[in-house]
Amino acid sequence: MMLWILGLPLELRLLVLAIFGCVAGSLCNLAIYRLAYRQRSISPWSLPLPDAPPRSWFDRLPILGWLSLSSREIPLHGRGFWIRPLLIEVGLAIALPLLYWWEIEGLGQLPIELQNLLRGSPRHLEVAQIRLHQPFVMHALLLLAMTIASFIDFDEKTIPDEVTIPGTLIGLVLIALLPFGMLPCWHEQMLLLVANRANIPPNIQLDLGTVWLTTPVEWPECFNGWPHGWSLVIGLGCFWLWCIGLLPRPWRTRHGYGRAWALMVARIRREPFSNFVLLIAVLGTVAVALVWWLDRHPATISWKSLLSGLVGICVSGGIIWLVRIIGRFALRKEAMGFGDVTLMAMIGLVVGWQASLMIFFIAPIVGLAWGLFQLVTGRGNELPYGPFLCMATLVVLWKWAELWTWAAPVFAMPELVPMTMAACMGMLLVLLTGLRLIRRG
Repeated sequence: MMLWILGLPLELRLLVLAIFGCVAGSLCNLAIYRLAYRQRSISPWSLPLPDAPPRSWFDRLPILGWLSLSSREIPLHGRGFWIRPLLIEVGLAIALPLLYWWEIEGLGQLPIELQNLLRGSPRHLEVAQIRLHQPFVMHALLLLAMTIASFIDFDEKTIPDEVTIPGTLIGLVLIALLPFGMLPCWHEQMLLLVANRANIPPNIQLDLGTVWLTTPVEWPECFNGWPHGWSLVIGLGCFWLWCIGLLPRPWRTRHGYGRAWALMVARIRREPFSNFVLLIAVLGTVAVALVWWLDRHPATISWKSLLSGLVGICVSGGIIWLVRIIGRFALRKEAMGFGDVTLMAMIGLVVGWQASLMIFFIAPIVGLAWGLFQLVTGRGNELPYGPFLCMATLVVLWKWAELWTWAAPVFAMPELVPMTMAACMGMLLVLLTGLRLIRRG
């Protein structure tokens, strides 16, 4: 299949992706206005308002339809209502072909020296490009989901579960079907050839690696599928923690912790959404156990990919969840919505826990720049954190070659990672507590 795709002219592949980006942008606009808490009938694919003029088939065409609606529905939605959705569709029509060209043709997520080495061997270049199609599919779908979540967060300072839950479930299915769908990495053998400026010997099978759970450390046998039971325990534990995080959990300690627990359990049992989460937990448990059981042969790698994605959900979502708890404790108020937790869990599924830590450190820098802009322009002091997580994700994908080259030796010493995270969380607690005391003073 991939050989057939690579056999097509590059221009044709980019054109198809541009058309797909237009259509996907139209669907993203529909989701942005229909999945929001305050739903609006701005998208031409939604039901029009009773007093709206009739819409034709031309109005539903991506990009061009907004030019038609811009003059007829201004009295209903405001003068510039059509500008942002039009730019979203144009942006995705450009972004998807550009992402494909950069990741597949340009080998943009690999070091420049390795790019030159692969281009010197057509056979190995073709193998690398076939492999890189899988992460491209994951990154393209993640880009669409982040687009929906970001613009809803900009509008309403919240991220609906209707975006992150289906996105995570679809990602789990795809990550098992596309076992090389996580971020690429490169072996020491490749770097040695680059360092020696040698041509690739024809008898060497030079495949790109994938950033799985233990990368850059060798994958231990105990993390394999059947009959290694502990790996199933880890995978199901991460999945169940994600399901528990989806449950409605009001926590009110005004009348004591016992009363708080009783109210939370009663709310979970009474809420209809809990039945939906229970259904996800049951079906997901069966699916995860099935992949683990089918992964009997050492050459089968679906379980490696799925387990890495499940741990990515738990670690990335857990970090933001912990930041949310620390922020609430230090500031004595809600500092971050739970939608940011589920959004980061969805991102961590695709990029893995290693890249999620990089996103965690980059996102505040992006948020600080936007916060200074709001402070100067006087546009309020509430910051939607979800878009900053998405922007930081794009930065990590863009600079992955440099970031992984720098970070791989650090991740090779796993004991440093929890120590660094604990120190950062402690500093965050001190800083937020000091900020609250300064504001109160």
